[in-house]
Amino acid sequence: MKASPISLHRRLTALISQIYPDQDTRALTRAVIDAFWPEGTHPRKRSRMPGNSLWSQADAVLITYGNSVVDGVHKPLDLLHDFLLRYLKGVINGVHILPFFPYTSDDGFAVSDFRSVNPQLGDWADINRIGDKFHLMSDLVLNHVSSQGTWFNAYRQGQAPYDKYFFEASPEADLSAVVRPRTTPLLRKVETSNGPRHVWCTFSHDQIDLDFRNPEVLLEFLRIIRLHVDNGVRIIRLDAVAFLWKEIGTPSIHLPQTHAVIRLMRALCDYAAETIILLTETNVPKAENLSYFGNRNEAHAIYNFPLPPLILHAMMAGSARHLRRWQSGMPPAQLGCAYLNFTASHDGIGMRPAEGLLPEDEKEQMIQTVRDLGGLVSMRTMPDGSQSPYELNTTFYAATSRTFKGADDHHHDRFICSQTIVMSMEGIPAFYIHALLATPNDHEDVTRRGMSRAINRHRWDYPTLRDLLADPNSPQASVLADLSARLRIRAQQPAFHPNATQFTMALEDRVFGLWRQSLDRGQSIFALHNVSDETVSIPAVSVNLIDDEAWVDLLTGERIDSMASDITLAPYQCRWISNQP
Repeated sequence: MKASPISLHRRLTALISQIYPDQDTRALTRAVIDAFWPEGTHPRKRSRMPGNSLWSQADAVLITYGNSVVDGVHKPLDLLHDFLLRYLKGVINGVHILPFFPYTSDDGFAVSDFRSVNPQLGDWADINRIGDKFHLMSDLVLNHVSSQGTWFNAYRQGQAPYDKYFFEASPEADLSAVVRPRTTPLLRKVETSNGPRHVWCTFSHDQIDLDFRNPEVLLEFLRIIRLHVDNGVRIIRLDAVAFLWKEIGTPSIHLPQTHAVIRLMRALCDYAAETIILLTETNVPKAENLSYFGNRNEAHAIYNFPLPPLILHAMMAGSARHLRRWQSGMPPAQLGCAYLNFTASHDGIGMRPAEGLLPEDEKEQMIQTVRDLGGLVSMRTMPDGSQSPYELNTTFYAATSRTFKGADDHHHDRFICSQTIVMSMEGIPAFYIHALLATPNDHEDVTRRGMSRAINRHRWDYPTLRDLLADPNSPQASVLADLSARLRIRAQQPAFHPNATQFTMALEDRVFGLWRQSLDRGQSIFALHNVSDETVSIPAVSVNLIDDEAWVDLLTGERIDSMASDITLAPYQCRWISNQP
């Protein structure tokens, strides 16, 4: 029997008693430990304590599909590896490769085999090679699996243990309270060797929800985490985790058992010899999202989901009023926790996180502006049967091409400003590959695939992309160069540590300002962002530059006189004013 720390046993036993009160707690605790630490591996003697050392100001993450760059000849993961080393080495140090497993739909999120790499992308050796050079993030798509995968086929044939892997419900049950992110029917009728069954499908009828009331499901996913960690993955993204536990008659989102499962995974990570970070993907309003930090005992990091709609609104409206109000009310991340800040991802710009943050008329104005520039809008079904905008489908680069006033000549500067805000904020910045590459909306792919999200999932022909990046006048080259330069500067500033002090400045609406101070209080940075198409002057006294210190704009090298009367920002200009050049 494997020796394990008493404190680990206690933590796991308490959590398992909460999740599975009717199970043999002692036996299940042993099974959990054996699943996560197979023969030949052991937990640490002591838990890794919460602290600020899991990340630094040098951290930045690229979000990409394994085949975002292709050439029809080489393995896409080989091309991604080349792209990373050729263009992003020293710029970003983390890579989130979106689901790289065999799948049947939803661009990887209907997984048919969790233990293999999609052969159309490459193999585990290719994943290992990227993990050797970058902090690697993988998706644990733990809410559902493909309807055409091995697990569900075995379920339909009544084969153990898969015959109890999936959540069933009666169509006569009251499911009106269930929170839905989609408009498709919740239940799907399927024929099985045990007769017809209705299975739960939160997202689509090709994505069948698993039943975590069966502890065998949890144990299998712990083995899958171990497989990923053994292959170099160090950040585990818990996809759609909010929907993990279901109970008839409830909203079936954010249930206590879901949080307990995350706490169990966190306990295992805290005792792992490898440094493993848990990231929860919960595209929900603020309070619900923050709950996934737990009491410093759930996720290490959470997505800052309100940022995409709020930053886009600020850029379209020329006003940071709503962004500032929201940020002023955001708590600092707890010790040992961090926000993951972003504007763009493989999904659209989620509108649920904007609930209560943007007035309805201004949300409608955003939606209409996105439609005017060729973007799309996805809907979700409400409990009363009505439909509500769920996300805006567009690349973020395309979405910033015009404001509420219309198109202008400031597109590049406006987009760079939007991404600089992400770099300036407390937390770890993340950038979708199509943001770094100024990718336009892909309408052809939407038509070809019949899926709105395809507009933001372009596959670049690598030779074509390299030609564009070799042309300094192309949007792709100019955006990548400007963002790369700022990320290199950012990586050197202790005041941009993900947990460094942050204070939201009370400036006029056209300027979004943050004061950041390093953990040792040695460096201050006043990060100022003009979100308007107008030149703005703000009183220097409002920035509170300390006398007798030399201040410099890190982005331009300009010396800033602490006794000056005003600080001026050109349209969409950003300034990082620091006392440590």
